[in-house]
Amino acid sequence: MILLGSLVNGLAIILGSLAGFVLRNISEQTKDSVTKGIGLGVIVLGIQMAFKTTSFTIILISLCSGAIIGEYLKIEDRMKQFGLFLENNYSKSDSNFAEGFVTASLIFVIGSMGIIGAIESGVSLQHQTLYTKSVMDGFMAIMLTASLGTGVLFSAFPVFIYQGMITLFASVIIRYIPQELLDVMMIEISSIGGLMILAIGLNITELAKIRVSNFLPGLLILIMIIAFKFYYF
Repeated sequence: MILLGSLVNGLAIILGSLAGFVLRNISEQTKDSVTKGIGLGVIVLGIQMAFKTTSFTIILISLCSGAIIGEYLKIEDRMKQFGLFLENNYSKSDSNFAEGFVTASLIFVIGSMGIIGAIESGVSLQHQTLYTKSVMDGFMAIMLTASLGTGVLFSAFPVFIYQGMITLFASVIIRYIPQELLDVMMIEISSIGGLMILAIGLNITELAKIRVSNFLPGLLILIMIIAFKFYYF
């Protein structure tokens, strides 16, 4: 089953979120400490990923250009509006619903593991990478739900859709992309994703307030720049 890895990932987030409901009675101080710990871990992960780049100039150009587009399209605001829509319909008493949905969606979606794993599923029907990511996301979902509430559970759906689309796309298009170009793309996508994950970690630890969603168009810009450079330089 070509989408099995993405399906397992989504189910892991749902199960982790359900487990997180049980732990919501732990003290606020404990929740805060664990959440800050997750934030620190996310920061370290983001830094490690960001340093994989071979051209930081391209990463910065893509990130800043993506931010301009994202701010114009108001991606962050629209994601929050969608979260508030779900809150109004499914969670009348959870004031952190939108924050939980947006934060968890970004944490679970952005990163090289999800992209590489989805491509792996589409190309070879091997799901081990996404299985590993599922374990990580499941435990992350427990603490995020305990801290941020119901919105975390609903992040399973964009994760499944996002990774599923990459898997289906990879199963068709991969045969037309030179392996050398694909290798470079995965390194640079991991790097720009690392910077976004770093920003998420700063948000979680409350060291900054960065509208990370508005950087997402930078991924597409990065891919176009790398492809242009590969074919014409």
